[in-house]
Amino acid sequence: MTEVASTDTASPVFGWIGFGIGALALFAALFVFWAGPFAPQQSTGVSLGELAAEIGKSTLRSAAGLEQPEPVARSRDLDDFLQIGVAMLGALAIVVSVIGLLRHERRRPAIAGTVIGVGAILFQFFAMAFFAFLGVLVIMALLNSFSDVFSGLFGG
Repeated sequence: MTEVASTDTASPVFGWIGFGIGALALFAALFVFWAGPFAPQQSTGVSLGELAAEIGKSTLRSAAGLEQPEPVARSRDLDDFLQIGVAMLGALAIVVSVIGLLRHERRRPAIAGTVIGVGAILFQFFAMAFFAFLGVLVIMALLNSFSDVFSGLFGG
């Protein structure tokens, strides 16, 4: 019986392309995080004031037995498209790197491309999760400030 040895002899074209796309995705994720937001944003005070007013109106409608208004879909802006683009670049890096692994190219460039692509996607995910957690803390602080006014509804 002869044993077939599997060696990675193919030129690592897909591995290096995946590595390059993954590096581009990671740089883009860092750029979007540190240089953004690019779309016009309201000030934090205006946003928090509108949130507090909306919570108050919703509470009063609920207490009066009125129906809540229909949800309105949020429109996409430049920041949303940039985040989607970074995630797609990371996914493309993963796919191209896996193709390199399946072609039995040298493993290091393909594995590095996969890891960097996953890292770009996870960086965006954890940054979004962190800011969502901070948003929940701000909303909890607003609800706590409402506990004096609506003590029966908020358990205060």
